[in-house]
Amino acid sequence: MAIEALNPDGLPKPDAYRQVAVATGSRLVFLAGQVARTADGEPVGPGDLAAQVEQAFRNVGTALTAAGATFDDIAKLTVYVVDWQPAKMAEFGAGFQRAAAALGIQAVRPVTLIGVAALAEPDLLVEIEAVAVLP
Repeated sequence: MAIEALNPDGLPKPDAYRQVAVATGSRLVFLAGQVARTADGEPVGPGDLAAQVEQAFRNVGTALTAAGATFDDIAKLTVYVVDWQPAKMAEFGAGFQRAAAALGIQAVRPVTLIGVAALAEPDLLVEIEAVAVLP
């Protein structure tokens, strides 16, 4: 495997993700931010953060597959959420859990969640970028 995920001593050890990813592969895969759209570009879950998180992760999975990668190959995720507040964590988590169950996601690599004022289109609530490393 090209990625080793760690929670080193001296840093908090969150259950939801790992603090460090050590990549030893040689092929990098950079995904554009994935949002809650179907393959036809139709919106999914207007106003529903959990539904949009689930669809965005499903789209990340589709993009990874196209590159010959899986979620196990992800070195880093960046998640942008409109008007982020800690109170939204339960809804975000629900969407992630549904996607994880459907996609077989076992562990989340290092992730950064960034609250933003808006995304490219007014109905979008979340956008997810990923960097993967393949052998």
